[in-house]
Amino acid sequence: MEGGGALLKKPFLENGNGAGVSSSPPPPALIFSTFVAVCGSFTYGCAISFSSPAQDGITQDLGLSVAAFSMFGSVLTVGGMIGALFCGRMTAILGCKYTMWLSQVFCSIGWVAIALAPSSWWLDMGRLSIGFGVGFLTYVVIFTNSLLTNCGCSIVFLVGNFISWRTLALMGLVPAILQLVGLFFIPESPRWLAKVGRGKEFEASLQWLRGNNVDISEEKEEIVNTMNFLKEDSDAKVMDLFQKKYAYSLTVGLGLMLLQQLGGSSGVSFYASGVIEKAGFPTSTGTIIISFIQVPSAAAGLFLMDFAGRRPLLMVSAGGMCFCSFLMGLSFILQGLNVLKDLTPILTVLGLTAYIAAFSIGVAGIPWIMMSEIFPMSVKALAGTLVALVNWSSSWLVTYTFNFMLQWSPAGTFFIFALVCGAMVMFTWKWVPETKGRTLEEIHASMAGCLH
Repeated sequence: MEGGGALLKKPFLENGNGAGVSSSPPPPALIFSTFVAVCGSFTYGCAISFSSPAQDGITQDLGLSVAAFSMFGSVLTVGGMIGALFCGRMTAILGCKYTMWLSQVFCSIGWVAIALAPSSWWLDMGRLSIGFGVGFLTYVVIFTNSLLTNCGCSIVFLVGNFISWRTLALMGLVPAILQLVGLFFIPESPRWLAKVGRGKEFEASLQWLRGNNVDISEEKEEIVNTMNFLKEDSDAKVMDLFQKKYAYSLTVGLGLMLLQQLGGSSGVSFYASGVIEKAGFPTSTGTIIISFIQVPSAAAGLFLMDFAGRRPLLMVSAGGMCFCSFLMGLSFILQGLNVLKDLTPILTVLGLTAYIAAFSIGVAGIPWIMMSEIFPMSVKALAGTLVALVNWSSSWLVTYTFNFMLQWSPAGTFFIFALVCGAMVMFTWKWVPETKGRTLEEIHASMAGCLH
């Protein structure tokens, strides 16, 4: 309930008598609670990848034009924008548990509407509803949990080759229903309970998560002190973000979010099968290849991030996306010139697969992680809302225009993405600080020093 995997990172170093225990496994209650929480990331992965394997089936069955299908694909991000705007306030009022529950109600309604859709209007409303749902999760489930998100994407890419798009939509219900049911069996977030002054429920929730034999007194005091500090700074206003002392953090945050999306990541995720088909490669084979590469890439990114650091991995990831975009653009040029006719489809799919792998190891998650590190606690919630809005907005721009750009020029499309990804490498090198192994105070002090 506390940001998914964040709970699992909490060391369990004491037993009920306060004695040290070196390697106690997390209690089953914590594992179950974390599983329920990360179902949201899985739902998000299913949502963003659904439009790719479903594209041919939907356009044929309902007779959708390129414009109509682009509207269907991109309207998810419109819902995400709206959901992200209200997420912080909803979580403050309802708590994490009920915000997650409400988000999955919207997702479930959306999946059912898509599965039963008799027209494009139903499709769009269903997709919009799912967008609301995943937007509500912005502050409750960490989207940086790219491993779970990629698991959802991979399964949809793989299974979508063998079932109809309506059945695939019903399959998207599975993680939503799992979370809806699971939420009835886990407590509210201890931090939210402490924040709203529900002391007895706070202690009971924390004890349930940590295990009955664990001494929670030290952690309880730490959480209460943190929540009291946050209450003192809860009167921050939107305009406070635009003070000079936050200019560096805001530049880094907004820059990373814009470049992450304008580099084409959402367009590729939403419409990968369209790119594969455009290249003249068997669509089912291409999407199966992609489905097998996403999860290992995300897992490698989790390991490399702690080993190499955020900044170097972000540069390598963006550089890989730049090279792969250039390779795809070159492949489409060769295809247009009728040169290396048998080789260009393979080059395109290799470039596409490597692009997704490069995105998964760094650019997918690191910007979101850094958002939680570069902003002071006093403006963190406001900054999170702003960067999430920018991310969803730029994602809409890419997902709506992507199919039109492919019709205009596949080569030109990927050369543009290559330029943006190259710009992200330079932006990271010039502006983005390394945050690995540094306290929040050290990060904020170093960023403040860059303004002078």
